[in-house]
Amino acid sequence: MLTIVGAAIMDDQGRVLGAERAAPPALAGRWEFPGGKVEPGEEELAALHRECEEELGVGIEVLARLGGDVTLPTGAVLKVWIARLVRGEPQALEHSELRWLPREELHSVPWLPADAPLVDALAAQLDRRTA
Repeated sequence: MLTIVGAAIMDDQGRVLGAERAAPPALAGRWEFPGGKVEPGEEELAALHRECEEELGVGIEVLARLGGDVTLPTGAVLKVWIARLVRGEPQALEHSELRWLPREELHSVPWLPADAPLVDALAAQLDRRTA
């Protein structure tokens, strides 16, 4: 089974990094947590670190798992972790745009259907922190 990993990268102000897909055409313009496929024999967190380096040019520290597994229509499973930057400034190396989204703007972009429940889980977690 194919596993896809994603990073909900948070900054010190409680904002999360959203990434707008550039391709394929069916997904272009939709937003996601940066990440990608786990290669055969690769550990999930190693893949997450590799993908953040390839897609954003940054190093991350993984903090905690976000939500549960999301099964995609293809049968692949999406797993997302909350992370923070430890090296570099994110660059849109494979995306159309990157944007730091504060809690009140989390739902202001059209997220991919697979990412949407994780965005909701992140929003709920942020709400609990500020309550």
